[in-house]
Amino acid sequence: MSKFAVIAHQGKTLGGGLDELREELASYNESDALWIEVRKSRFVPKAIRKAIKKGAELIVVWGGDGSVQRAVDTLAGSSVPLGILPAGTGNLFATNLGIPKSVPEALAIALGAHDRALDLGRVNGEHFGVMMGIGLDAKMIKDADGSLKDALGRLAYVWTGTKNVNASSFEAKIDVDGERFFTGTTGCVLVANMGQLTGGIDAFPDAVPDDGVLDIGVITAESLLDWTRALSRTALGQAADSPFVEMTRGRRINIKTNRPVLYELDGGEREKAEKLKVRTKARVIRVKVPQDAD
Repeated sequence: MSKFAVIAHQGKTLGGGLDELREELASYNESDALWIEVRKSRFVPKAIRKAIKKGAELIVVWGGDGSVQRAVDTLAGSSVPLGILPAGTGNLFATNLGIPKSVPEALAIALGAHDRALDLGRVNGEHFGVMMGIGLDAKMIKDADGSLKDALGRLAYVWTGTKNVNASSFEAKIDVDGERFFTGTTGCVLVANMGQLTGGIDAFPDAVPDDGVLDIGVITAESLLDWTRALSRTALGQAADSPFVEMTRGRRINIKTNRPVLYELDGGEREKAEKLKVRTKARVIRVKVPQDAD
């Protein structure tokens, strides 16, 4: 096996934790793999660059979606593949690719021979693997961070979402592939490379991470009742049938809002912005996936 590095987020856990991971690596006779631990996901890019400089030909990341997003952003355009050990709360990137939440199984995939060239989205210079969200989606994630997320897990997003519905609306103009797609009031815009959300909900059932396009959804619901109706349709895989949801697909998306609005990438909040330039980057990263992954 070629030389590889494990980049481990110290604050994330899976199964028996990092002790179990070390034991599993020893069973592969790989206990001498380059091992770098980080305290925060923002330190992942520096760790990856260090590992590659030391000769790593595979990067295995132990962490949640924040760590994985930092990894795909760093490795985009590189020939070095990425293996994922989903040790986080959401793990949407890993879930969409069929990577199990089990140290032995995930490690077998990460060190296996099967990988897949995937698209990434790129917004304002930064890559994402699953999706970006503007408005309520980002506000939910911001308010659910920290102790609330630790205490409630995924339910933290439900709580913060309900709290922020009435304050989330903004005006937006959205152009897709050079044509105006949407003008009006919205509370949330999602741009997806992969379709599955938390809880197994297929918000974008047609999304494929290597088809060269991104899926766009605009939610126009205003009241809590309308939001409930829109989200109920989404949970049933029928978002396109909701009168409060407008959807399309494209490669080049330009979003302009009437005020600075929070946005998020793969579950990580970013600074407010009024203009977002989103592009598809086709098959720019190789990711280790199960052999039968579609």
